[in-house]
Amino acid sequence: MQGTLSKLKAELGQPIQYFLPLGDEKVALNAFIGKPISLTFSGNIFCCNCGKKTKKSYSQGHCFVCMRKLASCDMCIMKPETCHFDAGTCREPEWGEANCMIPHYVYLANTSGLKVGITRHTQIPTRWIDQGATQALPIFKVQTRLQSGLVEVALAQFIADKTNWRNMLKDVSVDVDLNAAANQLLPQIADKIAELNTLYGEGSIEILDEDILDLHYPKLESAKKLTSFNFDKDPVASGILKGIKGQYLIFDTGVINIRKFTAYEVAFQAV
Repeated sequence: MQGTLSKLKAELGQPIQYFLPLGDEKVALNAFIGKPISLTFSGNIFCCNCGKKTKKSYSQGHCFVCMRKLASCDMCIMKPETCHFDAGTCREPEWGEANCMIPHYVYLANTSGLKVGITRHTQIPTRWIDQGATQALPIFKVQTRLQSGLVEVALAQFIADKTNWRNMLKDVSVDVDLNAAANQLLPQIADKIAELNTLYGEGSIEILDEDILDLHYPKLESAKKLTSFNFDKDPVASGILKGIKGQYLIFDTGVINIRKFTAYEVAFQAV
């Protein structure tokens, strides 16, 4: 089977069910755990937005032109606290209305340890699965992406806001009492929350009381060899598929971040 890669798709389950998109087709990956497989890059990259062939991938699968013009590739996507929609300078105001000016959640998760993150309401639990979280707990609901970024920045003074992918794949983290962590963190940013509610309107930043979601990944064992396959240097990633976590396929020979190679034309083969 051959086609252009997209990020791994997942369905919540015990364990999570993973699918590898190749063009219009999807490979159900869980069935191949414990078996040898290979992914072979053809050398072609096709922009995930316009479909044109590009020599290099920008912003996870875009050609240079699309990367420069799309709001989804703007820096504020990586740093939501810099959202400039209200300044009237959004690259695509309609896209901003549909994706940024909508409810977002601020959450605590256990990935390589305790971290804070944000996601659109439509991306729960996808966002947590993509990060390889074993536990997740939404703690705030806000009205816009900008607001979620401001809350995240406040919390990031006290806990991590990034995942150490190596530790995540090695499963070094232990279970965390996320409710207890939230109860410790909320008083530390109470003044900032009050400030934001004054700025954006009372109730803009809503404190939640939700249940913790536990996530279980399909794998025979944790990653042992953390050498990363890189299609830009070697067109073949192969080995016995030991597991899947986040956006990573874990082989006995190394690991590969599928999302990193969005828009690469790849052939899948069960060896």
